[in-house]
Amino acid sequence: MNNICKGKRIESARIHKGITTDDLIDRFFNAYNAARLAEACRLMERKILANDGVVVGLSLTGAITPTGLGASALVTWIENGWIDYLVTTGANLYHDLHFGLNLPLHKSTPFVDDRELKKHGVIRIYDIVFDFDVLARSDKYCDHILRQPEFARKMGTAELHNLMGKYVDATEKETGCPGSTILGAAHRTAMPVFCPSPGDSTIGLNAAAISFEKPGLDMDTIRDVSDSSAIALHAKRTGESAVLILGGGSPKNFLLQTMPQLDEIMGIHVNGHDYFIQITDARPDTGGLSGATPQEAVSWGKVDPDMVPDTVVGYMDTTIALPLMTAYLLNRVPPRKPKRLFERREELYKKLADEYAQVRSAK
Repeated sequence: MNNICKGKRIESARIHKGITTDDLIDRFFNAYNAARLAEACRLMERKILANDGVVVGLSLTGAITPTGLGASALVTWIENGWIDYLVTTGANLYHDLHFGLNLPLHKSTPFVDDRELKKHGVIRIYDIVFDFDVLARSDKYCDHILRQPEFARKMGTAELHNLMGKYVDATEKETGCPGSTILGAAHRTAMPVFCPSPGDSTIGLNAAAISFEKPGLDMDTIRDVSDSSAIALHAKRTGESAVLILGGGSPKNFLLQTMPQLDEIMGIHVNGHDYFIQITDARPDTGGLSGATPQEAVSWGKVDPDMVPDTVVGYMDTTIALPLMTAYLLNRVPPRKPKRLFERREELYKKLADEYAQVRSAK
């Protein structure tokens, strides 16, 4: 029988009581999007995390932190050194603060009368609910932090989030919730956290309000472009670059655009990211960036064309994929030493500036 395209034979074995998550995925996620998730897990295990020279960037969109997956999954990834820099929305970072402040969010149902919720001061995110007081207390906390003198200057969002993380880390301990937030974990491990649209979140809204009273925070998104591109250049010059995309939107493009920024705009030759994993529910045939495939990204210089076989796209909900991937990796992959790239920010920025100067002087 012709063996073309044939992989491992599909078993007729039964799923048994007590099976581990990694064994379940490895043996029984055999087809369709289950198979894509298994491929993503194996790619992380066998190539991306098996080589300490791979720099891993993760982008996160959607209302993921209100589900509790910041503390239960992403903090584990950060502390285990499985991601080296993060690009996300301000909303995810803001809602993650609720857990560090020990404020309650509750499971619910999407089949409710939102007019009644409004009357009773209850906020809904699909099937998650919480009292308006959770927002009010979180807003007050953000306002308190952003009024500190060290925030009254121009800075990129990586520096902003590192400074905020110092306060959040201390707050976690005070509220009896240590290790419960992305910003706290990022500060402890010196992992850069970028937000390409900082004004589109309650953190940005608080900063805007303060600006009416006194000179305050000036968010430098141009510096973010350079800092993220410097990390990507470092990855390509010293090893390889991997991107894990949970969702789509602006964080996805911000993570991927580092390569065309280097190669197309600055004239610094790179071949694109080496590994690409995307978990999405967006279709590619509507032309939106969220559904764009790695093959399409090749045409933009975002993904190395020689590395397309090391790309995976799984069409599923991040709230399904992330816990399964986390459990799989915990059973298969040891922690890596965090690269602490935030502490190398000025060094990497200078290397980018020097290489760009060489390109300019050669013209």
